[in-house]
Amino acid sequence: MGAALARLSSAGRRIRTLNSWTWTASVTSLLLIAPLLVVVFGLSAPANDLWPHLVDTVLAGYIVNTVGIALGVALGTAILGVSTAWLIAMCDFPGRAFFSWALVLPLALPGYIAAFVYGDLLEFAGPIQTALRDYFGWAKGDYWFPAVRSPLGAVVVLSLVLYPYVYLLVQTAFATQSATLIETGRLLGRGPLRIFRTVAVPLARPALVAGCALAVMETLNDIGVMELFGIGTFTTGIYRAWFGFGDIGAAARLATVLLLVVLAVLWAERRLRKSLRYHPENDRSRPVIRYVLRGRRAAIATLGCGLPVLLGFALPAVFLAWWHVRAGAPIDPAFPAIMLNTLCLALAATALTVAIAWLVVFGLRLDPAFVRPFARTAGAGYAVPGVVVAVGVLGLCSLFDHAVDDVSRMIFGVGTGLLLSGTVTVLLFAYAVRFLAVSMNALESSYHRIPSTLDAAARTLGVFPRGMLVRVHVPLLRGGIATAAALVFVEVMKELPATLILRPFDFNTLAVRAFEMAHEERMADAALPAIAIVAVGLVPLIVLSRRFLQPNVAAETSS
Repeated sequence: MGAALARLSSAGRRIRTLNSWTWTASVTSLLLIAPLLVVVFGLSAPANDLWPHLVDTVLAGYIVNTVGIALGVALGTAILGVSTAWLIAMCDFPGRAFFSWALVLPLALPGYIAAFVYGDLLEFAGPIQTALRDYFGWAKGDYWFPAVRSPLGAVVVLSLVLYPYVYLLVQTAFATQSATLIETGRLLGRGPLRIFRTVAVPLARPALVAGCALAVMETLNDIGVMELFGIGTFTTGIYRAWFGFGDIGAAARLATVLLLVVLAVLWAERRLRKSLRYHPENDRSRPVIRYVLRGRRAAIATLGCGLPVLLGFALPAVFLAWWHVRAGAPIDPAFPAIMLNTLCLALAATALTVAIAWLVVFGLRLDPAFVRPFARTAGAGYAVPGVVVAVGVLGLCSLFDHAVDDVSRMIFGVGTGLLLSGTVTVLLFAYAVRFLAVSMNALESSYHRIPSTLDAAARTLGVFPRGMLVRVHVPLLRGGIATAAALVFVEVMKELPATLILRPFDFNTLAVRAFEMAHEERMADAALPAIAIVAVGLVPLIVLSRRFLQPNVAAETSS
Protein backbone atom coordinates (compact mmCIF):
# COMPACT_ATOMS: atom_id res chain seq x y z
CA MET A 1 0.00 0.00 0.00
CA GLY A 2 2.80 2.37 0.88
CA ALA A 3 4.61 1.58 -2.38
CA ALA A 4 1.43 2.28 -4.38
CA LEU A 5 0.94 5.63 -2.63
CA ALA A 6 4.57 6.50 -3.32
CA ARG A 7 4.13 5.69 -7.02
CA LEU A 8 0.95 7.80 -7.16
CA SER A 9 2.74 10.66 -5.42
CA SER A 10 5.64 10.39 -7.87
CA ALA A 11 3.23 10.34 -10.83
CA GLY A 12 1.48 13.41 -9.44
CA ARG A 13 4.79 15.24 -9.17
CA ARG A 14 5.61 14.30 -12.77
CA ILE A 15 2.23 15.59 -13.94
CA ARG A 16 2.71 18.84 -12.04
CA THR A 17 6.21 19.20 -13.50
CA LEU A 18 4.90 18.45 -16.96
CA ASN A 19 2.17 21.06 -16.54
CA SER A 20 4.68 23.61 -15.31
CA TRP A 21 6.78 23.17 -18.46
CA THR A 22 3.83 23.38 -20.82
CA TRP A 23 2.29 26.33 -18.99
CA THR A 24 5.61 28.18 -18.96
CA ALA A 25 6.06 27.56 -22.68
CA SER A 26 2.52 28.77 -23.40
CA VAL A 27 2.77 31.90 -21.23
CA THR A 28 6.13 32.76 -22.80
CA SER A 29 4.59 32.40 -26.25
CA LEU A 30 1.75 34.72 -25.25
CA LEU A 31 4.26 37.30 -24.03
CA LEU A 32 5.91 37.30 -27.45
CA ILE A 33 2.53 37.72 -29.15
CA ALA A 34 1.65 40.74 -26.98
CA PRO A 35 3.51 43.38 -29.08
CA LEU A 36 1.53 42.40 -32.17
CA LEU A 37 -1.71 42.69 -30.20
CA VAL A 38 -0.66 46.17 -29.05
CA VAL A 39 -0.26 47.19 -32.68
CA VAL A 40 -3.74 45.92 -33.56
CA PHE A 41 -5.34 47.64 -30.57
CA GLY A 42 -3.59 50.86 -31.60
CA LEU A 43 -6.38 51.38 -34.14
CA SER A 44 -8.76 52.20 -31.30
CA ALA A 45 -6.60 55.12 -30.13
CA PRO A 46 -7.81 58.61 -31.13
CA ALA A 47 -6.24 59.87 -34.36
CA ASN A 48 -4.05 62.98 -34.37
CA ASP A 49 -3.98 65.60 -37.12
CA LEU A 50 -1.15 63.81 -38.93
CA TRP A 51 -3.16 60.66 -39.70
CA PRO A 52 -5.86 62.38 -41.83
CA HIS A 53 -3.07 64.24 -43.62
CA LEU A 54 -1.29 60.96 -44.41
CA VAL A 55 -4.53 59.41 -45.65
CA ASP A 56 -5.20 62.35 -47.97
CA THR A 57 -1.66 62.72 -49.35
CA VAL A 58 0.68 59.72 -49.21
CA LEU A 59 -1.20 56.61 -48.04
CA ALA A 60 -2.28 55.65 -51.57
CA GLY A 61 1.33 56.00 -52.73
CA TYR A 62 2.53 53.84 -49.84
CA ILE A 63 0.07 51.12 -50.82
CA VAL A 64 0.96 51.24 -54.53
CA ASN A 65 4.72 51.25 -53.92
CA THR A 66 4.63 48.56 -51.24
CA VAL A 67 2.40 46.18 -53.19
CA GLY A 68 4.09 46.91 -56.53
CA ILE A 69 7.62 46.36 -55.21
CA ALA A 70 6.56 43.21 -53.34
CA LEU A 71 4.98 41.73 -56.49
CA GLY A 72 8.01 42.73 -58.56
CA VAL A 73 10.39 41.08 -56.11
CA ALA A 74 8.24 37.94 -56.07
CA LEU A 75 8.46 37.76 -59.87
CA GLY A 76 12.18 38.57 -59.98
CA THR A 77 13.16 36.06 -57.30
CA ALA A 78 10.97 33.41 -58.95
CA ILE A 79 12.70 33.86 -62.32
CA LEU A 80 16.23 33.86 -60.87
CA GLY A 81 15.61 31.17 -58.26
CA VAL A 82 13.73 28.68 -60.43
CA SER A 83 16.03 28.97 -63.45
CA THR A 84 19.23 28.53 -61.44
CA ALA A 85 17.69 25.73 -59.36
CA TRP A 86 16.76 23.81 -62.52
CA LEU A 87 20.25 24.21 -63.99
CA ILE A 88 21.92 23.01 -60.78
CA ALA A 89 19.53 20.12 -60.09
CA MET A 90 18.96 18.77 -63.59
CA CYS A 91 21.91 19.83 -65.77
CA ASP A 92 25.64 19.21 -65.90
CA PHE A 93 27.86 22.04 -67.13
CA PRO A 94 31.24 23.62 -66.29
CA GLY A 95 31.22 25.18 -62.83
CA ARG A 96 28.06 23.43 -61.63
CA ALA A 97 29.62 22.22 -58.36
CA PHE A 98 30.90 25.72 -57.58
CA PHE A 99 27.63 27.46 -58.39
CA SER A 100 25.60 24.96 -56.35
CA TRP A 101 26.77 26.76 -53.18
CA ALA A 102 27.93 30.10 -54.62
CA LEU A 103 24.35 30.91 -55.64
CA VAL A 104 23.52 31.21 -51.93
CA LEU A 105 26.15 33.91 -51.29
CA PRO A 106 23.86 36.93 -51.93
CA LEU A 107 22.03 36.04 -48.70
CA ALA A 108 25.10 37.34 -46.84
CA LEU A 109 24.61 40.80 -48.39
CA PRO A 110 21.85 42.91 -46.77
CA GLY A 111 19.68 44.74 -49.25
CA TYR A 112 20.63 48.20 -47.96
CA ILE A 113 24.32 47.48 -48.60
CA ALA A 114 23.63 46.40 -52.17
CA ALA A 115 21.44 49.49 -52.55
CA PHE A 116 24.10 52.01 -51.62
CA VAL A 117 26.69 50.21 -53.78
CA TYR A 118 24.50 50.23 -56.88
CA GLY A 119 23.14 53.66 -56.08
CA ASP A 120 26.68 55.04 -56.16
CA LEU A 121 27.75 53.03 -59.22
CA LEU A 122 24.76 53.83 -61.43
CA GLU A 123 23.89 57.42 -60.50
CA PHE A 124 24.64 60.32 -62.87
CA ALA A 125 27.96 61.14 -61.20
CA GLY A 126 28.86 57.47 -60.72
CA PRO A 127 31.74 55.70 -62.49
CA ILE A 128 29.57 53.90 -65.08
CA GLN A 129 27.72 56.93 -66.45
CA THR A 130 30.87 59.04 -66.19
CA ALA A 131 32.80 56.47 -68.24
CA LEU A 132 30.03 56.38 -70.87
CA ARG A 133 30.04 60.17 -71.22
CA ASP A 134 33.83 60.31 -71.46
CA TYR A 135 34.03 57.51 -74.03
CA PHE A 136 31.21 58.64 -76.34
CA GLY A 137 31.49 62.37 -75.71
CA TRP A 138 27.93 62.58 -74.45
CA ALA A 139 26.54 65.41 -72.37
CA LYS A 140 23.60 65.47 -70.01
CA GLY A 141 20.40 64.91 -71.98
CA ASP A 142 22.15 63.17 -74.90
CA TYR A 143 21.37 59.68 -73.65
CA TRP A 144 18.90 57.71 -71.58
CA PHE A 145 19.96 55.70 -68.54
CA PRO A 146 17.62 53.80 -66.20
CA ALA A 147 17.13 55.47 -62.82
CA VAL A 148 18.41 53.17 -60.10
CA ARG A 149 16.82 55.21 -57.31
CA SER A 150 13.31 54.18 -58.30
CA PRO A 151 10.77 51.43 -57.50
CA LEU A 152 12.12 49.40 -60.42
CA GLY A 153 15.66 49.82 -59.10
CA ALA A 154 14.51 48.61 -55.67
CA VAL A 155 12.89 45.56 -57.29
CA VAL A 156 16.11 44.68 -59.12
CA VAL A 157 18.37 45.17 -56.09
CA LEU A 158 16.12 43.21 -53.72
CA SER A 159 15.63 40.42 -56.28
CA LEU A 160 19.40 40.03 -56.60
CA VAL A 161 19.89 39.54 -52.84
CA LEU A 162 16.68 37.62 -52.03
CA TYR A 163 16.45 35.06 -54.85
CA PRO A 164 18.42 32.44 -52.81
CA TYR A 165 15.28 31.88 -50.71
CA VAL A 166 13.57 30.54 -53.83
CA TYR A 167 16.72 28.81 -55.09
CA LEU A 168 17.26 26.86 -51.88
CA LEU A 169 13.72 25.53 -51.63
CA VAL A 170 13.09 24.89 -55.33
CA GLN A 171 16.49 23.26 -55.91
CA THR A 172 15.71 20.83 -53.10
CA ALA A 173 12.29 20.17 -54.64
CA PHE A 174 13.80 19.51 -58.07
CA ALA A 175 16.52 17.25 -56.65
CA THR A 176 13.99 15.08 -54.78
CA GLN A 177 11.42 14.71 -57.55
CA SER A 178 10.55 11.26 -58.79
CA ALA A 179 12.87 9.88 -61.45
CA THR A 180 9.92 8.01 -62.94
CA LEU A 181 8.04 11.19 -63.83
CA ILE A 182 11.06 12.81 -65.47
CA GLU A 183 11.90 9.68 -67.44
CA THR A 184 8.28 9.26 -68.54
CA GLY A 185 8.40 12.75 -70.01
CA ARG A 186 11.58 11.85 -71.88
CA LEU A 187 10.05 8.63 -73.22
CA LEU A 188 7.11 10.66 -74.53
CA GLY A 189 9.57 12.72 -76.57
CA ARG A 190 9.45 15.87 -74.49
CA GLY A 191 12.57 18.00 -74.46
CA PRO A 192 14.20 19.57 -71.40
CA LEU A 193 12.29 22.87 -71.63
CA ARG A 194 8.92 21.17 -71.99
CA ILE A 195 9.63 18.82 -69.07
CA PHE A 196 10.70 21.88 -67.08
CA ARG A 197 7.43 23.69 -67.84
CA THR A 198 4.97 20.80 -67.66
CA VAL A 199 6.46 18.42 -65.07
CA ALA A 200 9.18 19.89 -62.86
CA VAL A 201 7.80 23.38 -62.17
CA PRO A 202 4.22 22.25 -61.38
CA LEU A 203 5.55 19.71 -58.88
CA ALA A 204 7.81 22.33 -57.30
CA ARG A 205 5.11 25.01 -56.98
CA PRO A 206 4.65 24.56 -53.20
CA ALA A 207 8.37 25.22 -52.69
CA LEU A 208 8.21 28.12 -55.16
CA VAL A 209 5.30 29.73 -53.30
CA ALA A 210 7.10 29.32 -49.95
CA GLY A 211 10.32 30.86 -51.29
CA CYS A 212 8.52 33.80 -52.91
CA ALA A 213 6.60 34.38 -49.67
CA LEU A 214 9.89 34.62 -47.74
CA ALA A 215 11.24 37.10 -50.29
CA VAL A 216 8.04 39.19 -50.06
CA MET A 217 8.26 39.22 -46.25
CA GLU A 218 11.84 40.48 -46.41
CA THR A 219 10.73 43.14 -48.91
CA LEU A 220 7.95 44.34 -46.63
CA ASN A 221 10.48 44.46 -43.78
CA ASP A 222 13.01 46.52 -45.73
CA ILE A 223 13.63 50.11 -44.76
CA GLY A 224 17.24 50.63 -45.87
CA VAL A 225 16.73 50.21 -49.63
CA MET A 226 13.59 52.35 -49.60
CA GLU A 227 15.20 55.17 -47.61
CA LEU A 228 18.38 55.18 -49.70
CA PHE A 229 16.37 55.21 -52.93
CA GLY A 230 13.85 57.76 -51.63
CA ILE A 231 10.80 55.51 -52.10
CA GLY A 232 7.73 55.96 -49.93
CA THR A 233 6.47 52.65 -48.53
CA PHE A 234 4.81 51.61 -45.29
CA THR A 235 8.15 50.98 -43.57
CA THR A 236 9.57 54.39 -44.47
CA GLY A 237 6.22 55.99 -43.62
CA ILE A 238 6.26 54.46 -40.14
CA TYR A 239 9.84 55.61 -39.61
CA ARG A 240 9.12 59.17 -40.80
CA ALA A 241 5.89 59.48 -38.81
CA TRP A 242 7.75 58.40 -35.68
CA PHE A 243 11.04 60.28 -36.00
CA GLY A 244 10.13 63.03 -38.44
CA PHE A 245 6.81 64.09 -36.89
CA GLY A 246 7.02 62.48 -33.44
CA ASP A 247 3.55 60.97 -33.91
CA ILE A 248 3.59 57.44 -32.51
CA GLY A 249 -0.17 57.15 -33.04
CA ALA A 250 0.14 57.66 -36.79
CA ALA A 251 3.08 55.24 -36.87
CA ALA A 252 0.98 52.65 -35.03
CA ARG A 253 -1.87 53.04 -37.53
CA LEU A 254 0.48 52.60 -40.47
CA ALA A 255 1.99 49.58 -38.71
CA THR A 256 -1.48 48.09 -38.29
CA VAL A 257 -2.24 48.47 -41.99
CA LEU A 258 1.10 46.87 -42.85
CA LEU A 259 0.38 44.04 -40.40
CA LEU A 260 -2.90 43.40 -42.20
CA VAL A 261 -1.00 43.24 -45.51
CA VAL A 262 1.40 40.70 -43.98
CA LEU A 263 -1.47 38.59 -42.66
CA ALA A 264 -3.07 38.66 -46.11
CA VAL A 265 0.19 37.46 -47.68
CA LEU A 266 0.48 34.67 -45.10
CA TRP A 267 -3.13 33.61 -45.69
CA ALA A 268 -2.61 33.57 -49.46
CA GLU A 269 0.64 31.62 -49.12
CA ARG A 270 -0.95 28.95 -46.95
CA ARG A 271 -3.98 28.65 -49.23
CA LEU A 272 -1.77 28.30 -52.29
CA ARG A 273 0.52 25.74 -50.68
CA LYS A 274 -2.46 23.74 -49.47
CA SER A 275 -4.04 23.68 -52.93
CA LEU A 276 -0.70 22.86 -54.58
CA ARG A 277 0.24 19.97 -52.30
CA TYR A 278 1.45 16.94 -54.23
CA HIS A 279 2.45 13.44 -53.19
CA PRO A 280 4.22 12.00 -56.21
CA GLU A 281 6.13 8.77 -56.17
CA ASN A 282 9.57 9.65 -54.86
CA ASP A 283 11.83 7.05 -56.43
CA ARG A 284 15.20 8.02 -54.98
CA SER A 285 16.69 4.57 -55.66
CA ARG A 286 16.93 5.32 -59.40
CA PRO A 287 18.70 8.64 -59.91
CA VAL A 288 17.53 11.19 -62.44
CA ILE A 289 19.94 11.43 -65.35
CA ARG A 290 21.16 14.98 -65.71
CA TYR A 291 21.19 16.74 -69.06
CA VAL A 292 24.83 17.17 -70.08
CA LEU A 293 25.22 20.59 -71.68
CA ARG A 294 28.01 21.31 -74.15
CA GLY A 295 29.14 24.16 -76.31
CA ARG A 296 26.85 27.16 -76.48
CA ARG A 297 24.29 25.66 -74.10
CA ALA A 298 26.97 25.02 -71.48
CA ALA A 299 28.22 28.60 -71.84
CA ILE A 300 24.68 29.97 -71.44
CA ALA A 301 24.13 27.83 -68.32
CA THR A 302 27.42 28.97 -66.79
CA LEU A 303 26.60 32.59 -67.57
CA GLY A 304 23.05 32.17 -66.23
CA CYS A 305 24.37 30.94 -62.88
CA GLY A 306 27.33 33.31 -62.81
CA LEU A 307 25.46 36.58 -63.32
CA PRO A 308 23.32 36.33 -60.14
CA VAL A 309 26.43 35.55 -58.08
CA LEU A 310 28.38 38.37 -59.73
CA LEU A 311 25.66 41.01 -59.41
CA GLY A 312 24.18 39.83 -56.11
CA PHE A 313 27.42 39.33 -54.17
CA ALA A 314 30.80 39.59 -55.90
CA LEU A 315 30.47 43.04 -57.48
CA PRO A 316 29.11 44.80 -54.36
CA ALA A 317 31.70 43.06 -52.15
CA VAL A 318 34.57 44.08 -54.45
CA PHE A 319 33.43 47.71 -54.56
CA LEU A 320 33.07 47.81 -50.78
CA ALA A 321 36.68 46.66 -50.44
CA TRP A 322 37.80 49.10 -53.15
CA TRP A 323 36.11 52.06 -51.46
CA HIS A 324 37.75 51.20 -48.16
CA VAL A 325 41.22 50.78 -49.67
CA ARG A 326 40.89 53.84 -51.92
CA ALA A 327 40.00 56.08 -48.98
CA GLY A 328 43.34 55.30 -47.36
CA ALA A 329 42.06 56.74 -44.11
CA PRO A 330 42.73 55.16 -40.74
CA ILE A 331 40.04 53.01 -39.21
CA ASP A 332 37.28 55.03 -37.59
CA PRO A 333 38.12 55.32 -33.86
CA ALA A 334 34.51 54.47 -33.06
CA PHE A 335 34.60 51.25 -35.10
CA PRO A 336 35.95 48.94 -32.34
CA ALA A 337 33.24 50.13 -29.93
CA ILE A 338 30.55 49.71 -32.59
CA MET A 339 31.84 46.23 -33.40
CA LEU A 340 31.83 45.34 -29.70
CA ASN A 341 28.28 46.70 -29.31
CA THR A 342 27.11 44.61 -32.25
CA LEU A 343 28.80 41.40 -31.11
CA CYS A 344 27.59 41.70 -27.51
CA LEU A 345 24.07 42.56 -28.64
CA ALA A 346 24.02 39.67 -31.11
CA LEU A 347 25.38 37.20 -28.55
CA ALA A 348 22.88 38.27 -25.89
CA ALA A 349 19.98 38.19 -28.36
CA THR A 350 21.08 34.78 -29.63
CA ALA A 351 21.26 33.32 -26.12
CA LEU A 352 17.85 34.75 -25.18
CA THR A 353 16.12 33.74 -28.42
CA VAL A 354 17.53 30.21 -28.51
CA ALA A 355 16.64 29.70 -24.83
CA ILE A 356 13.04 30.83 -25.38
CA ALA A 357 12.74 28.76 -28.55
CA TRP A 358 14.10 25.71 -26.75
CA LEU A 359 11.59 26.19 -23.93
CA VAL A 360 8.70 26.47 -26.39
CA VAL A 361 9.82 23.52 -28.53
CA PHE A 362 10.36 21.36 -25.45
CA GLY A 363 6.89 22.24 -24.19
CA LEU A 364 5.58 21.40 -27.66
CA ARG A 365 7.21 17.98 -27.46
CA LEU A 366 5.76 17.29 -24.01
CA ASP A 367 2.21 18.36 -24.83
CA PRO A 368 1.77 19.13 -28.55
CA ALA A 369 -2.00 19.58 -28.48
CA PHE A 370 -1.88 22.23 -25.75
CA VAL A 371 1.23 24.17 -26.73
CA ARG A 372 1.02 24.09 -30.55
CA PRO A 373 -1.46 27.00 -31.01
CA PHE A 374 0.63 29.27 -28.79
CA ALA A 375 3.91 28.21 -30.40
CA ARG A 376 2.68 28.72 -33.97
CA THR A 377 1.29 32.16 -33.16
CA ALA A 378 4.48 33.26 -31.39
CA GLY A 379 6.51 32.10 -34.39
CA ALA A 380 4.61 34.48 -36.67
CA GLY A 381 6.87 37.34 -35.56
CA TYR A 382 9.40 36.49 -38.28
CA ALA A 383 6.77 37.27 -40.93
CA VAL A 384 6.10 40.68 -39.37
CA PRO A 385 8.30 43.60 -40.51
CA GLY A 386 10.80 44.90 -37.97
CA VAL A 387 9.20 48.34 -37.86
CA VAL A 388 5.86 46.78 -36.85
CA VAL A 389 7.57 44.73 -34.15
CA ALA A 390 9.34 47.89 -32.94
CA VAL A 391 6.06 49.81 -32.68
CA GLY A 392 4.44 46.97 -30.74
CA VAL A 393 7.38 46.40 -28.40
CA LEU A 394 7.73 50.09 -27.61
CA GLY A 395 3.99 50.38 -26.96
CA LEU A 396 4.02 47.36 -24.66
CA CYS A 397 7.08 48.55 -22.73
CA SER A 398 5.57 52.02 -22.44
CA LEU A 399 2.40 50.55 -20.92
CA PHE A 400 4.53 48.57 -18.46
CA ASP A 401 6.69 51.56 -17.51
CA HIS A 402 3.70 53.83 -16.90
CA ALA A 403 1.85 51.16 -14.91
CA VAL A 404 4.85 50.58 -12.63
CA ASP A 405 5.39 54.33 -12.28
CA ASP A 406 1.74 54.91 -11.32
CA VAL A 407 1.78 52.11 -8.74
CA SER A 408 5.07 53.36 -7.29
CA ARG A 409 3.71 56.90 -6.94
CA MET A 410 0.51 55.59 -5.37
CA ILE A 411 2.27 53.41 -2.77
CA PHE A 412 5.63 55.11 -2.15
CA GLY A 413 5.02 58.61 -3.49
CA VAL A 414 8.05 58.30 -5.78
CA GLY A 415 8.01 57.70 -9.53
CA THR A 416 10.21 55.08 -11.18
CA GLY A 417 10.50 56.74 -14.58
CA LEU A 418 11.12 54.64 -17.68
CA LEU A 419 12.47 51.26 -16.61
CA LEU A 420 12.50 49.50 -20.00
CA SER A 421 11.93 52.08 -22.73
CA GLY A 422 15.17 53.32 -24.25
CA THR A 423 17.25 50.40 -22.96
CA VAL A 424 18.98 47.45 -24.57
CA THR A 425 16.40 45.20 -22.90
CA VAL A 426 13.76 46.47 -25.32
CA LEU A 427 16.02 45.63 -28.26
CA LEU A 428 16.61 42.11 -26.97
CA PHE A 429 12.88 41.57 -26.52
CA ALA A 430 12.22 42.82 -30.06
CA TYR A 431 14.85 40.46 -31.47
CA ALA A 432 13.27 37.55 -29.60
CA VAL A 433 9.85 38.40 -31.07
CA ARG A 434 11.28 38.84 -34.55
CA PHE A 435 13.58 35.82 -34.79
CA LEU A 436 11.95 33.20 -32.56
CA ALA A 437 10.69 31.28 -35.59
CA VAL A 438 14.21 31.02 -37.06
CA SER A 439 15.47 29.34 -33.90
CA MET A 440 12.34 27.21 -33.42
CA ASN A 441 12.54 25.78 -36.94
CA ALA A 442 16.14 24.67 -36.45
CA LEU A 443 15.40 23.08 -33.06
CA GLU A 444 12.19 21.40 -34.25
CA SER A 445 14.06 19.90 -37.18
CA SER A 446 16.58 18.38 -34.76
CA TYR A 447 13.86 17.19 -32.37
CA HIS A 448 12.17 15.31 -35.22
CA ARG A 449 15.27 13.11 -35.42
CA ILE A 450 15.01 12.11 -31.74
CA PRO A 451 12.70 9.07 -31.41
CA SER A 452 9.83 9.55 -28.98
CA THR A 453 10.71 6.14 -27.55
CA LEU A 454 13.71 7.75 -25.84
CA ASP A 455 11.37 10.09 -23.97
CA ALA A 456 9.14 7.17 -23.01
CA ALA A 457 12.15 5.20 -21.78
CA ALA A 458 13.33 8.16 -19.68
CA ARG A 459 9.90 8.52 -18.08
CA THR A 460 9.74 4.80 -17.38
CA LEU A 461 13.03 5.13 -15.52
CA GLY A 462 11.56 7.95 -13.43
CA VAL A 463 13.43 10.79 -15.11
CA PHE A 464 11.64 14.13 -14.76
CA PRO A 465 11.32 16.48 -17.77
CA ARG A 466 14.23 18.61 -16.54
CA GLY A 467 16.48 15.57 -16.35
CA MET A 468 15.23 14.31 -19.70
CA LEU A 469 16.06 17.68 -21.24
CA VAL A 470 19.58 17.81 -19.81
CA ARG A 471 20.60 14.14 -19.95
CA VAL A 472 18.80 12.93 -23.07
CA HIS A 473 18.04 15.84 -25.38
CA VAL A 474 21.06 18.13 -24.98
CA PRO A 475 23.64 15.62 -26.28
CA LEU A 476 21.44 14.90 -29.31
CA LEU A 477 20.61 18.54 -30.08
CA ARG A 478 24.07 20.06 -30.33
CA GLY A 479 23.85 20.40 -34.11
CA GLY A 480 20.39 21.96 -33.97
CA ILE A 481 21.44 24.38 -31.23
CA ALA A 482 24.50 25.44 -33.24
CA THR A 483 22.35 25.93 -36.34
CA ALA A 484 19.77 27.98 -34.46
CA ALA A 485 22.45 30.10 -32.77
CA ALA A 486 24.31 30.80 -36.03
CA LEU A 487 21.17 31.82 -37.90
CA VAL A 488 19.86 34.09 -35.14
CA PHE A 489 23.29 35.65 -34.57
CA VAL A 490 23.64 36.74 -38.18
CA GLU A 491 20.02 37.88 -38.46
CA VAL A 492 20.59 40.17 -35.48
CA MET A 493 23.85 41.43 -37.00
CA LYS A 494 22.01 42.45 -40.18
CA GLU A 495 18.75 43.70 -38.64
CA LEU A 496 18.22 47.38 -39.37
CA PRO A 497 14.58 48.54 -38.90
CA ALA A 498 14.01 47.44 -35.29
CA THR A 499 17.54 48.45 -34.25
CA LEU A 500 17.23 51.86 -35.88
CA ILE A 501 14.00 52.61 -34.01
CA LEU A 502 14.58 51.02 -30.59
CA ARG A 503 18.31 51.49 -29.93
CA PRO A 504 19.29 53.50 -26.85
CA PHE A 505 20.57 57.03 -27.33
CA ASP A 506 24.08 57.15 -28.85
CA PHE A 507 24.15 53.35 -29.24
CA ASN A 508 25.33 52.22 -32.68
CA THR A 509 25.60 48.85 -34.39
CA LEU A 510 27.32 47.91 -37.64
CA ALA A 511 24.02 47.92 -39.52
CA VAL A 512 22.99 51.34 -38.21
CA ARG A 513 26.46 52.80 -38.83
CA ALA A 514 26.61 51.51 -42.40
CA PHE A 515 23.11 52.84 -43.12
CA GLU A 516 23.79 56.27 -41.61
CA MET A 517 27.06 56.71 -43.49
CA ALA A 518 25.49 55.59 -46.77
CA HIS A 519 22.53 57.90 -46.20
CA GLU A 520 25.00 60.78 -45.88
CA GLU A 521 26.80 59.65 -49.09
CA ARG A 522 29.95 58.83 -47.10
CA MET A 523 30.69 55.60 -48.96
CA ALA A 524 34.25 55.17 -47.71
CA ASP A 525 33.06 55.39 -44.09
CA ALA A 526 30.18 53.00 -44.79
CA ALA A 527 32.44 50.41 -46.41
CA LEU A 528 34.15 49.00 -43.31
CA PRO A 529 31.01 48.23 -41.24
CA ALA A 530 29.38 46.86 -44.40
CA ILE A 531 32.35 44.56 -45.03
CA ALA A 532 32.15 43.34 -41.43
CA ILE A 533 28.44 42.53 -41.82
CA VAL A 534 29.05 40.64 -45.06
CA ALA A 535 31.99 38.71 -43.60
CA VAL A 536 29.94 37.56 -40.62
CA GLY A 537 26.99 36.85 -42.89
CA LEU A 538 28.98 34.19 -44.71
CA VAL A 539 28.93 31.99 -41.60
CA PRO A 540 25.31 30.76 -41.82
CA LEU A 541 25.71 30.03 -45.51
CA ILE A 542 27.84 27.04 -44.59
CA VAL A 543 25.02 25.88 -42.32
CA LEU A 544 22.42 26.49 -45.02
CA SER A 545 24.41 24.67 -47.69
CA ARG A 546 24.83 21.61 -45.47
CA ARG A 547 21.19 21.64 -44.49
CA PHE A 548 19.47 22.32 -47.80
CA LEU A 549 21.84 21.59 -50.66
CA GLN A 550 22.08 17.84 -50.50
CA PRO A 551 24.10 16.29 -53.33
CA ASN A 552 21.95 15.36 -56.28
CA VAL A 553 21.92 11.60 -56.61
CA ALA A 554 21.59 11.79 -60.37
CA ALA A 555 24.21 10.16 -62.52
CA GLU A 556 26.06 12.59 -64.70
CA THR A 557 25.52 10.97 -68.07
CA SER A 558 24.20 12.23 -71.35
CA SER A 559 20.53 12.34 -72.07
